[in-house]
Amino acid sequence: MTRSPVGRETERVDGRLKVTGAAEYSGDYRAVDLAYAHLVTSTIARGTITRIDTAAALAAPGVLRVYAAPESRLNLYEVTGPAAGFVENYIPLRRAEVHFHGQAVAMVVAETPEQARDAAALVTATYNTQPPRTSLADEPHVPAGPTLSGSPSSLNILAPGVGSIDAALAASDVVVEAEFHQNIQHHVAMEPHAILAVWDGDRVTIHAGAQIPAAYALGMAQRLGVLPQDVRLITKYVGGGFGARVVLWSDTPLAAAAARELGRPVRLVLTREQMFTLTGHRPHLTQTVRLGASRDGVLNAVSHRSVAERPTTIAFPMTPAHATTDALYRTPNLHVDAQLAVLDLPGSRAMRGPNESPGSFALETAMDELAVATGVDPVELRLRNHATVHPASGLPWSSKHLEECYRVGAERFGWSARSATPRARVDGQWLYGSGMATAIYPAHRRPGAVVRVRLLGDDTAVVSTATSDLGTGSATMVAISGADALGIPVQRVTPEIGDTVLPPGAPAVGSSGTHATVPLVVDAARSVIAELKRLAVTEDGSPWQGAAAEDLRYERGILHGLGRSMTFGRLLTAIGSPGIYQESAPDGAPIPGYVHHSFGAHFCEVRVNRFTGETRVTRFTTVADVGRVINARAARSQLVGGVIFGIGHALLEENRLELGTGRLANSTLADYLVPVNADVPAIDVVMLDRPDPVLTGPLGDGSEDVGTRSLGARGLGEIGAVGSAAAIGNAVFNATGIRVRDVPVTPDKLIEHL
Repeated sequence: MTRSPVGRETERVDGRLKVTGAAEYSGDYRAVDLAYAHLVTSTIARGTITRIDTAAALAAPGVLRVYAAPESRLNLYEVTGPAAGFVENYIPLRRAEVHFHGQAVAMVVAETPEQARDAAALVTATYNTQPPRTSLADEPHVPAGPTLSGSPSSLNILAPGVGSIDAALAASDVVVEAEFHQNIQHHVAMEPHAILAVWDGDRVTIHAGAQIPAAYALGMAQRLGVLPQDVRLITKYVGGGFGARVVLWSDTPLAAAAARELGRPVRLVLTREQMFTLTGHRPHLTQTVRLGASRDGVLNAVSHRSVAERPTTIAFPMTPAHATTDALYRTPNLHVDAQLAVLDLPGSRAMRGPNESPGSFALETAMDELAVATGVDPVELRLRNHATVHPASGLPWSSKHLEECYRVGAERFGWSARSATPRARVDGQWLYGSGMATAIYPAHRRPGAVVRVRLLGDDTAVVSTATSDLGTGSATMVAISGADALGIPVQRVTPEIGDTVLPPGAPAVGSSGTHATVPLVVDAARSVIAELKRLAVTEDGSPWQGAAAEDLRYERGILHGLGRSMTFGRLLTAIGSPGIYQESAPDGAPIPGYVHHSFGAHFCEVRVNRFTGETRVTRFTTVADVGRVINARAARSQLVGGVIFGIGHALLEENRLELGTGRLANSTLADYLVPVNADVPAIDVVMLDRPDPVLTGPLGDGSEDVGTRSLGARGLGEIGAVGSAAAIGNAVFNATGIRVRDVPVTPDKLIEHL
């Protein structure tokens, strides 16, 4: 009997290729007569290029071309229509305007990467400089507009007879008000952004990392002025994305256009410093949260306002109260408002838990402050304000087990032993404390993806869809869901992903790849099994020719009926077919009448050195309600990775903005700190594994021809990063009695108060 691989500890299907170095990432592909490009970036944030001197670079050894703004030879064009939201709103190198510090202003192409890099250092530019707009406080604020889900970013819900949120707060027994600040943060994926562009006549093949391959290829076609079918994107292995590989940035069209103009393949690999300005960042922002409650901690009013940056070239519309404050807690009076300030900064983009991570830090820190003000335990406070319907819409959730997350997490962590009194536990020079926070993340269904399932004569199957695997395990997820749907071992399923010649795949964004793909695999499997039955009763060579398809039953790779049994491979061989395939019907429309979220609870212990302010996370427990777990090993890894993001958010990560110049001051991995092994304790992760009965369709009762155990999944790639920073900050308060509202919580913010 074949046991379903769903929910088990399954090794990655590409794991051996990755650990042995055989997996080829974008920068690993080779091409005949390859040339290498290197970018030159601006040293001002706003102004106009008056002159670029390229003479020394052109005379340098091995240099083939130097393209400099304003440049006409590259033949790049504006992008319009749906793809316009995935590109910057200026054509790279086309004009002399400079929009941000670190913008590409020239590109050198040479025979070797070293020659291109050395020649790029010889390019000099002069500018007519204007003062950059860099201050959230000083620039005008404009409404953020609709959220990513289409809901309003400003919301005002008042109980009958209440005139305003201010009146509701004034009528509350206990009021907590706090302001929070967060500097720019970066994705810093392990793999640098790398592009290889190879032309064959009017067709181009591009090797690059992309989170939405179909949109990326469409944007490239428009940028290059070619037909969409003439652009092929290969993005099979990607070394991390976190949102930075959603946008078609300037590097890819520049490399592809240079390859076309030069008549040779061109590779461009951004330097680490260039990635800080050319591939997006999480916007910096200010948030104000006000909570009004009864003396026993029951919320009466919640207000969450924010101001974030909106760069001029492309901007992520930061709405941190969306899917956090407007979704988590029951309250009769709710006000959220998001504002943006137009600034001359590099383009911003979503970063793992884009609204939810910063939004939850503010909300969950304020909830901890309310717990202190009312004397109610932080877990009990959240249980008293648990929402059984969505606070903003009034709709029920498709599935919610958050209360169980609190109970399981508190027991595993040993929360009952925590003292509510700060500085109660001291061990030598270390102050110990514990904190907790809630996690929430929306589960989106996006339309347009398709899955193809092929059955082959050797009793194997191929499952194809052009989604990308950012290191999250998408290829293994496709194999597992295919194996479950067909009832065969996962070793007999080959996943094909990351290539736009395949059927369009689900975007690898918003923790949506799994629950968008799984029901399509099931649908395609149903269709291909129906086709197998049709062939079995109609084709010569089949033992069931002339029978009715209804007389046949498919189970675990075998057709049964009328006293006979045969594997699908043997049947295909018998009828002379090398294989058959079917594709899923396009799917992804939202299910009406419900809202869909994943939930979780974080529990954290820290120790703070009372002489130096050094903070170390010593224990961490996360309990997650993420629907059906497809691959327990990969799911645990994703949740652990999210918590590590939270450690960076809370204690380490920020890029300081120089207000006078618009320069991001610490744009290297030597100066922009991210967690390393020494910063990360053992992280205890528990997944409830409660299938969502609505999001991916009916779960099935086990009597179907096709396996449906993979249905009921929800996304989990980002929820670990939501709330984990707040849990750490709350633990720091419990250890020290010092409330830090400006992340990261660095020693200088603690030591003067210790």
